[in-house]
Amino acid sequence: MSGTEAPRILVIRGGAIGDFVLTLPVLAALRDRFPKTQLEILGYPRIAAMAVDAGLVRAVHALESPGLAMFFTPNGAFDLEWREFFARYAIVVSYLYDPDDIFEENVKSCGVGQFIAARHRPDETKPIHASEVFLKPLEQLTIFDGDPVARLAINSGEASGNYLALHPGSGSASKNWPEEKWRELLEYLLAKTKLQLLLIGGEAEGEKLQRLACGLPEARLELAEHLPLNRLAKRLAKCCGFVGHDSGVTHIASALGLPTLVLWGPSREAIWRPLGENVRVLNQHHALAELSLESVVQGIDTLVLRR
Repeated sequence: MSGTEAPRILVIRGGAIGDFVLTLPVLAALRDRFPKTQLEILGYPRIAAMAVDAGLVRAVHALESPGLAMFFTPNGAFDLEWREFFARYAIVVSYLYDPDDIFEENVKSCGVGQFIAARHRPDETKPIHASEVFLKPLEQLTIFDGDPVARLAINSGEASGNYLALHPGSGSASKNWPEEKWRELLEYLLAKTKLQLLLIGGEAEGEKLQRLACGLPEARLELAEHLPLNRLAKRLAKCCGFVGHDSGVTHIASALGLPTLVLWGPSREAIWRPLGENVRVLNQHHALAELSLESVVQGIDTLVLRR
């Protein structure tokens, strides 16, 4: 990696929000190892924009681009613009599912300096954390000591006091604490603390946020519905803590360094839990409905209020 122009590295990452956040350590490790490199992402801009805001990457290119479709077919007739695109990079690290190596061979044919094929997901039969799995291929670049903790350093301006963020949803109902218990938690926090509450919801929550907020004092409860992820990250960065399930939003909160309380469901904690100094996981042996209000309140008290 030499020459007058700064070399370029491309990381290709699809998947959901949590998958992307757990790949942030890869971006940080590449920046540390090659500080003069132009590091870019081929992925989903609505997710990867957070990495631009955090200064981890220079640019994001859209994985949904129609011109990329031929790269997934054998002996495809590739668009010249995309051939030239891949030829710019000294290194391509791909986390795409490519079982027959078709995408890899097609990208290599464009003149990429080095192509590193990485697992798109961990092996669920092995208790190795996802970030460790995603870092492993970087050993080909003599990177052996990458920090597995996902970190997002986003400048959001001044902190907005004592806002506690709460996200009562996830991508799966099986990962969620019952809605009635969330309502009890909101009522308790409003009655027993001076916290302002930021209630977060996305497409998966539907009308849940409206039901939870119904009748509660608007002066103490703010709704953040369907915010673009980069805006949500900046809003979260101003909060004093976060409570949520095994979800992409929870991974964002922990990566921002917020004191994060995770109400964990049936996913394999050893593989998928958010890492970090300020993360606490409450796990009732996968029976999340049995998790008591008292346990959650105690977790908030220990992780957030005593600070």
